[in-house]
Amino acid sequence: MKKVHSDILQFRGSHYDFGLLQGRLLKDSLTVENREKQWKVRKPRFTVAEAEVKDAITRFTPGLWEELLGIREALDWTMERVMMEFGGYRVDYNRSGCSIMTGDGYMVRNYDYMPKTYEGRYLFYQPTDSGYATAGPSQRITGRMDGMNEHGLSLGYNFMHRKRPGNGFICCTIGRMILESCANVEEAVQMLKEIPHRHSFSYTVFDKSNQSLIIETSPRGVEVRSSNVCTNHFEIMTKENRYHLVDSKKRMNAINSQRHEVTTPYDAFRLMNDTNKGVFSKLYSDWAGTIHTSGYLPREMKLWFALGGDQEPAEIDFGGWLEGKDVQLDKMTGEIDTDLPFVHMDKGAYWSAKKE
Repeated sequence: MKKVHSDILQFRGSHYDFGLLQGRLLKDSLTVENREKQWKVRKPRFTVAEAEVKDAITRFTPGLWEELLGIREALDWTMERVMMEFGGYRVDYNRSGCSIMTGDGYMVRNYDYMPKTYEGRYLFYQPTDSGYATAGPSQRITGRMDGMNEHGLSLGYNFMHRKRPGNGFICCTIGRMILESCANVEEAVQMLKEIPHRHSFSYTVFDKSNQSLIIETSPRGVEVRSSNVCTNHFEIMTKENRYHLVDSKKRMNAINSQRHEVTTPYDAFRLMNDTNKGVFSKLYSDWAGTIHTSGYLPREMKLWFALGGDQEPAEIDFGGWLEGKDVQLDKMTGEIDTDLPFVHMDKGAYWSAKKE
């Protein structure tokens, strides 16, 4: 078992100043050191013009571009490198797992991915220039894996495939844009129809109205359905699905077959986080191991979070934070059944030239 942590970062202010803070924290960090070595092996091809990226981002979330400028200032990098690392537009994203279930007053989400990419950052951000206040774990620094905003809108995504990518945004950047720009599920659906998508993902959105919608997206189309469970296959755009869906359907069946035992949000958290229920995954080397379980309770404006399986969730009063009461935690800790390194904690969290 490996002890892991997520640092809690809290900030109230402009996007540019938030970018400055994050850039200063990143400078000379293990995260940047490991990412540099990852790029050397994976040979990125990023030739998108700055004007194109700026236009694409500012159409949906103007503050995000200001945040990138702040990061650039702090790191003293070229804008091309900042866009490649943190812009989330026309860059690639690896396969992943993930499971989501919703119910009366809650959304619970397992984030299944590769430890070598996990940044270990849980962010609370209340902008003073534009956009809604948000909370959630980050991916690629500026993106969000899942989260909730000040209106109680909660979001998580599930990977489908990377076939035939389009000129659009990757999942974590889209998650950030939705949370910072949309007040409810209807607005989220509309924005997901307008945003250009790089890859094929499902986005589950949930709010105080108890509506649970799943938006199936790809560079070729968007479909919307109402459901309370999502894993890693489309139900409407089935022609977009991968050929191998055994694990995805297995996790979905595990949730549906045990749902009758779930009567509270905590029961749902246990179904997702307990390692003996069939939903939690230990496939870390296959880019599909459960790293964290998040819980969002929009009506109560509470957040739950746990790293690893069979854990009790840390509970945070997001409503109180929105009123100015800072979270009295510096980090959240847990244990994960893997020997793989984490990008924010360990040297060597990158890929060799050999196939791993």
